[in-house]
Amino acid sequence: MNRYPLWKYTLIGVALLVALIFTLPNFFGEVPAVQVSPVRSTLKADDALLTRVQDILQKNKITADGVFLDHQSVKARFEDSETQLRAKDALQSALGDDYVVALNLLSRNPQWLSSIGALPMYLGLDLRGGVHFLLQVDMKGALAKKVEAYTNDIRSALREKRIQYSGIAREGQSVIVRFRDAAMRDKALNEIEKSMPDLDLRTQDDPPEFRIVGTLKPEAQRRTQDFALQQNITTLRNRVNELGVAEPIIQQQGSDRVVVQLPGVQDTAKAKDILGRTATLEVRLVDEEKMNDPVSLQAAVGGQAPFGTELYIERGGSPVLVKKQVVLTGDRINDAQPGFDSQTGEPAVHISLDGTGARIFQQVTRENVGKRMAILLFEKGKGEVVTAPVIRQEIGGGRVQISGRMTTREASDVALLLRAGALAAPMDIIEERTVGPSLGADNIRRGFHSMWIGFSAIALFMIVYYRLFGVISVAALAINLLLLISLLSMLQATLTLPGIAAIALTLGMAIDANVLINERIREELRNGNTPQAAIAAGYERAWNTILDSNVTTLIAGLALFAFGSGPIKGFAVVHCLGILTSMFSAVMVSRGLVNLIYGSRRRLEKVSIGQVWRPAAVKS
Repeated sequence: MNRYPLWKYTLIGVALLVALIFTLPNFFGEVPAVQVSPVRSTLKADDALLTRVQDILQKNKITADGVFLDHQSVKARFEDSETQLRAKDALQSALGDDYVVALNLLSRNPQWLSSIGALPMYLGLDLRGGVHFLLQVDMKGALAKKVEAYTNDIRSALREKRIQYSGIAREGQSVIVRFRDAAMRDKALNEIEKSMPDLDLRTQDDPPEFRIVGTLKPEAQRRTQDFALQQNITTLRNRVNELGVAEPIIQQQGSDRVVVQLPGVQDTAKAKDILGRTATLEVRLVDEEKMNDPVSLQAAVGGQAPFGTELYIERGGSPVLVKKQVVLTGDRINDAQPGFDSQTGEPAVHISLDGTGARIFQQVTRENVGKRMAILLFEKGKGEVVTAPVIRQEIGGGRVQISGRMTTREASDVALLLRAGALAAPMDIIEERTVGPSLGADNIRRGFHSMWIGFSAIALFMIVYYRLFGVISVAALAINLLLLISLLSMLQATLTLPGIAAIALTLGMAIDANVLINERIREELRNGNTPQAAIAAGYERAWNTILDSNVTTLIAGLALFAFGSGPIKGFAVVHCLGILTSMFSAVMVSRGLVNLIYGSRRRLEKVSIGQVWRPAAVKS
């Protein structure tokens, strides 16, 4: 009646073993560390950088607890914060501006645990320390950038249709197109209305000049602002990944603000530097006349570029003079994927342009066959000529390929940066806050003290009131806590102070199931059932009540997860997982322990479940 088959004990044993292994990493803590990441996509975190970092530390007599290569960075662990700061200064001085040297915190987790995927939970900003930024998106800048794009589009469209105009310029948030006669103005008006429905157009007549004034429609302004905000969030997320931050929080706040939280990052200046990193593409024509003039080229190399040109360096080290006028920007890129040149087999990046970009590119290549076109990549305000091929023929269809002295990894990185794009609008940091590791450690200590005090109080009550069954209930509660922490570690969830509150709440709710079971067993004993029958009936009859109460609570937790954000969502995750683990531990695990203790006894006279109150006999 009260015996489990072997497979159930095996299931419980395996679950406890796995839970113990995945819980262990959370007890090793974190140590100060320094992380070295390349600033530009052309620089790589590889074995050469690893050796260089080790040599710099050794030269400065700085002892590291470990230096290792991890994805896109080299990380070095140290015993204390003082050594960490010394290492950071030495590395930054030796490596220069080509690398970001950021302070961080790394786990002490042993290698054998890491090798099997047993990693500690991520800790939120309030527990681990780190930096918090509140950024404001310049929506006026986003609209101005959109209007500027329309200015170029109108110029290209009118040229393509051979419609003569005297001038096109952006004035504030409007596009002004000037004509010398009304007929051309009307012809242009029809063309612009047909191809650019997002513009609200009106005419202004001031003979001998006729104008078209275009402004963005309200719905187009809203779309532009929403796109700018979402594009900035995407770009920031890609940039933050380079810091190796575990579970960063990057989310919208209001209509024009973005919250960025980077747990574990202690260096605010370097975090700002990373957040400001973007890459964008520009296509310009090479100034062939000035390039063929040795005097002009030498003057440009000396810092005096001829009027209307700028000097950039090609990847092979050769100087290239390009015209200032930008033919095409990265805003026209729909997609960028790494691949290979079909003719040479070398790594390349395949770019898909939008409709307007494809039309502009086709027109420029048609008009400049035999000339060189430079494709420039800008990062951190520095431009570099990725490739400057000769235009052999007109290129249509919106498919562009860039290649030139790239490795496969570089092609992949460039494609990623181009997909992320530049910030769609400028952003200003209006609030920044640093939470020190000591404050985070104090929050952890206070949170876990409150949790253990609550656990101890529950344990004391259960043991005094239910005796041996109380001990079994407390053991099941401890196993529930073990299972919950291991699940959070397996899922690599982020634990915050609300998460600790959810754990404490879970403990209180989990013990409620054991109270129901114990009271059901007492009730069966009061009704005169044998102890073995009372145990079986108690678990069976309590199950429906336990299931109903937990399902209703789970529904509330899922609603919090679906509609909440930030700390509320974190609370909901821990809460829902705790409900699932409590149903397993309170019913299956506690029943297994009871079966081990009492199940093998054929003649069981009584059980240790505290005082079984019986109603007083009714006197006649």
